[in-house]
Amino acid sequence: MADTRWQDTRWQDGAAPIRYPDPDIKALDPRFQKYVLGNAAIERIAGGCRFTEGPVWFGDGRYLLWSDIPNDRILKWEEETEAISVWRRPSNYANGNTRDRQGRLVTCEMGSQRLTRTEYDGSITVLAERFDGKLLTGPNDVVVKSDGSIWFSDNGAGIRGNYLGNRGEPELPFRVYRIDPQRGAITIVVDQANQQRPNGLAFSPDETRLYVVDTPGGDKPTYVYDVVADGAGLANGRVFFNAMPGYADGIRVDTDGNVWCGFSGGEGEDGVAVFAPDGDLIGRILLPERCANVCFGGKKRNRLFMAASQSVYALFVEAQGVLGG
Repeated sequence: MADTRWQDTRWQDGAAPIRYPDPDIKALDPRFQKYVLGNAAIERIAGGCRFTEGPVWFGDGRYLLWSDIPNDRILKWEEETEAISVWRRPSNYANGNTRDRQGRLVTCEMGSQRLTRTEYDGSITVLAERFDGKLLTGPNDVVVKSDGSIWFSDNGAGIRGNYLGNRGEPELPFRVYRIDPQRGAITIVVDQANQQRPNGLAFSPDETRLYVVDTPGGDKPTYVYDVVADGAGLANGRVFFNAMPGYADGIRVDTDGNVWCGFSGGEGEDGVAVFAPDGDLIGRILLPERCANVCFGGKKRNRLFMAASQSVYALFVEAQGVLGG
């Protein structure tokens, strides 16, 4: 049964405060308790969207960007004033976002079926649009490794209809690609022989493992791969967790190696699921909406931002996110 405290009245002026500790932060394993602040509650910082995705934190400007895909825009929330504004429109149906190691925005554009970088002067550089002369199916999520290489999933979500992009037929299989930081060459690191529809991506803190979410029509497991010695490929793919009927979408990793997942589980189960490095489910953050993606931000990278359907939520935790997500 849904928690009635999430009714619209919670967000109105004069609404009753949430009694600490927030009952929708669930420690399922003693290992999660160290990350829970007993005097911090889930906050809804933005609403009025159609489908939020790709949150990314800009600490140098103290603001959060995220994609509102069907509205074809990227929105901005300012930490100091809590003001919300349109940062880019049209966005080419932007989905996943991250920053490279030089602080530039890297964006998965499902409408244009390309991966782009926003330069310091605001100009757009196309990082990937084709492979073997064929158009990508539509980049979905992206991470940047410390060596500057860019890893992105390409899963056709934007060409399945006209709501999240433009209906079309795929020219390529769904895959995960890597862009070499020196040559700009694109190589395949996960193909459809390994996963059906790769989605969210995140590296472990030491970058020896890459987590990749798979979201086909049936089971939606999350896999983990070993990064090979030269850092340019993957090996030994295996299931990290399978939480069906719930499943992950966008993911991020904290400095202890826990995987924080935007999670869809149905009414009363949606929100964020946190898995320890051994794959055990250790904690939950329950939201009234399906959560598609998360990121860490704030001055100390200890504020979890959650892009959840029509809204964005935030929660201070005692964990810190790793760089590159």
